[in-house]
Amino acid sequence: MPERHHQNWLKAWMKYTENSEAPTTFRLWSGISTIAACLQRKVLLRWGMLRYYPNLYIVLVGPSGCRKGTAMGPALDLLNEVGVKLASESITREALIKELFKSTATIQDPNGKISFHSSLTILSMELTVFLGYQNRQLMSDLTDWFDCRDQWTYRTKLSGSDELIGVWVNLLGGTTPDLINVTIPLEAIGAGLTSRIIFVYEPGRERSIVLPYADPELRKSLLHDLEIIKTLHGDYKYREDYFDAYSTWYLGEGSKPVFDDPYFAGYSERRATHMSKLSMICNAARSDEMILEEQDFRQALTYLQHVEKKMPYTFKGVGKNVNADVTDRLLTTLAASGKMSMTEIVQRFYKDADQETLQKILMTLKAMGAIDINYEGNKTYVEYKRKSKGE
Repeated sequence: MPERHHQNWLKAWMKYTENSEAPTTFRLWSGISTIAACLQRKVLLRWGMLRYYPNLYIVLVGPSGCRKGTAMGPALDLLNEVGVKLASESITREALIKELFKSTATIQDPNGKISFHSSLTILSMELTVFLGYQNRQLMSDLTDWFDCRDQWTYRTKLSGSDELIGVWVNLLGGTTPDLINVTIPLEAIGAGLTSRIIFVYEPGRERSIVLPYADPELRKSLLHDLEIIKTLHGDYKYREDYFDAYSTWYLGEGSKPVFDDPYFAGYSERRATHMSKLSMICNAARSDEMILEEQDFRQALTYLQHVEKKMPYTFKGVGKNVNADVTDRLLTTLAASGKMSMTEIVQRFYKDADQETLQKILMTLKAMGAIDINYEGNKTYVEYKRKSKGE
């Protein structure tokens, strides 16, 4: 195996992306997801009766303009360059499953045994575009895929069922707290998919950079090392110091709830899983030996504890619709008028909400089945749907 150019890929990645307006945590966790995407299901950690694979669901959260896309852009660039299989950003559930089927590949272990894996990374700068509006079935699928089942059955209405072998899905997405409120059903927050996600929250961009710049030579050396990381395969081992550090943490801090917040009850239960996955990624960032040491555990814990400080801000708007009054008055106005143009609505409500907020309110009303949105020429019209007596 060729020698790496950098002692630690993540540290070099942070140097490569430092001349950027994106927050440090956004850049770091984009780099973490990049390593995970290259490892795929080709490596694993056997932990007694358990098996851990290095996939993570990472979602960057912050208001519009806080440079989530800026942090994810270089990751997308490098992953495309090294040939990692990526899902389309806007895709139906059926098409996504087809992409998983197409991603199926083989790998040979040191004993010559050949196995299959279906490894796919989802990189979505606007997670709402990928998930859609309260798409419970897709969220259920992502929940199933997180634990990397050996077999996953997909049943169709007409074609019977198909089997996916060696499922492995890695996710890096970006969204805003407001869009989480509309995208994910309230009853699903705190369990299911959200309990498997590491939410990385920042309130805004970190700095102002007049001319963002990335060193092309550093990019080249990062690609070189990423190609080496991509070749790793087989079982991770661990030294005694790793086991001791993990055991002490797991029986102490690791067994306690991280937050006094019901929305993160499920996350606390899966924190040990995140730590095991993250430890493998930290090790891959610095070594080809695939032997976990205490330093890998400590580094993973530092990364995780740092983002957990701000994680509760992710759901700060959940269940508290600040636009409820405007929504009610808009619906009443539409009911009285029957039909209004978008121009009329903006003129009527410009003191209460900007155009972007009005668009979100209208999409919520449409999802509720209260209105229809139609297009006539270059004009947009909103029509109130009158309920029949039986409804």
